[in-house]
Amino acid sequence: MGTKNRAADPISDPKKRRRVGLSKVDAGVEANECIKIHLVSSKDEVDSPNSFLLEPVDLNHFFEEEGKIYGYEGLTITIWVSSISFHAHADITFKSTSDGGKGITDLKSALQNIFADNLVEKKDDFLQTFSPECHYAKSLVSNGEVLQQNVLIGQNGDSSSHAQAETSDVEVTYTPLPYITIVRFSEIIMAALRLRINDIMMSIGSQTRSLVLFVPAFATVTATQQAFFYGRYLCLSLYIDGKITSQGESELYPFLPLDQVIRVVGAPVGPAYCRLVPLALLLIDGSSPIDITDPRWEIYLLVQKATDQREDRRLLGFAAVYRFYRYPESLRLRLSQILVLPPYQRKGYGRLLIEALNNVAISENVYELTIEEPLDSLQHVRTYIDVERLLAFDPIQQPLNTVVSRLREENLSKKSHSCHFGPPLDAIEEVRRCFKINKKQFLQCWEILIYLGLNPIEKYMENYRTIIADSVKASVIGKDSGAAGKRLVEVPTVYDQEMSFSMFKSQKGEPIPIEMEDNSTNIEEQLRQLVDERIKEIESIAKKVSPQSS
Repeated sequence: MGTKNRAADPISDPKKRRRVGLSKVDAGVEANECIKIHLVSSKDEVDSPNSFLLEPVDLNHFFEEEGKIYGYEGLTITIWVSSISFHAHADITFKSTSDGGKGITDLKSALQNIFADNLVEKKDDFLQTFSPECHYAKSLVSNGEVLQQNVLIGQNGDSSSHAQAETSDVEVTYTPLPYITIVRFSEIIMAALRLRINDIMMSIGSQTRSLVLFVPAFATVTATQQAFFYGRYLCLSLYIDGKITSQGESELYPFLPLDQVIRVVGAPVGPAYCRLVPLALLLIDGSSPIDITDPRWEIYLLVQKATDQREDRRLLGFAAVYRFYRYPESLRLRLSQILVLPPYQRKGYGRLLIEALNNVAISENVYELTIEEPLDSLQHVRTYIDVERLLAFDPIQQPLNTVVSRLREENLSKKSHSCHFGPPLDAIEEVRRCFKINKKQFLQCWEILIYLGLNPIEKYMENYRTIIADSVKASVIGKDSGAAGKRLVEVPTVYDQEMSFSMFKSQKGEPIPIEMEDNSTNIEEQLRQLVDERIKEIESIAKKVSPQSS
């Protein structure tokens, strides 16, 4: 049986070394990994595993030290955000805390950087925010202006009617409407009527128990699309030449609650927006809070009206808009932030907000409406709305038809230089004046209008791809991708590379022969990918505007 020997003195025994214990370095935990945020609309949904889970853009950037939280073992943070009052409560659990070399993260301070005064410390106090007197959307109605849904009335053949057309507020009553009647037209009839439907004034009477919705025979109507249809095509009867027209089979669908867009200006902007800042920071990529002390900011809120008078309104989404002065006596509207709450996305509510802003821009005759760095999804909806409006706009039809005819008849592959297929300046100005669409946005819509005109597109795709390629090159490389006139060229230098260049200028604007760099193949490949992406985007919008273009 072995015996335990007495430990030798490490000093007297050089073969023995003293063992030194090193504390474990705290690697931290990423905020994205330990924080879950839920959007709840009632007390019962708090702590429920079935509550709606938000997917923030990135939680890490709210925390210092590379987005990590330090000093906690087994950390879990569950945050409940009320969709009624937009207060929040954080449930924080962990096994232990210890300073592993980088301190212990102050979680309360970090969360307040996101939620500010909306963060409620005690859970019981947070549950009280679901009481009726705390309903956020309800208070907004008294502080804001309810925007009526306006429909332009005018003949498409009158070029001035779009700018000076009479508008009429749609009288909307909130009597529950159980069904929408879907009347389907044949494709031929719908093609003839499509351009006229947008100009039909809508009116809903208090005694109406069902509504008639006119759609093409090939259209698919789902519950999530009804909000979109409501804004554009809903009417009691469609009169063509004084006669009520209806053909095809009718179908019944449940009717969604009606919605309101409320504009908040002046002093109420601050309290209204402060409740929404956390959602903007969490869900809008690259967003930052607006300056609520600047009176030129406006907030537009999309509020759902409940079908029962005992119920309260719910906020579906919002938009922040800034009014820029334009010399000498005009204004520009810039949409800086827009968000539809995640539970209501992909149901047409974003379109309703954008259309409300379009109506404001037209009715107040601002210079133009622009969007600040729109995401691809927002740009898609925006372009779809604008193309739909431009399809029936008379002043651009003649130049558009001219371009389409040229692309049908010419062979661009045999031309040594790029040709101009853009809209004339007077058409650009008329679109801006009537629809408040800026030049850059109109040029994108113009490409889609050409695509729709080249039917069947497969027959003319080579020509169409050529003009899209020229457009992409102009936006990436410069206006003159053919290197005519002036040309800036980087050259090797011992000085600051960013501050050094050489400029070549021809005598009469003829092309300047300049040797391409070794990576010219990569550049061409990148341009080809950009052209493919652009055409794919155009096809996607064209199919929605005109399903027969697919």
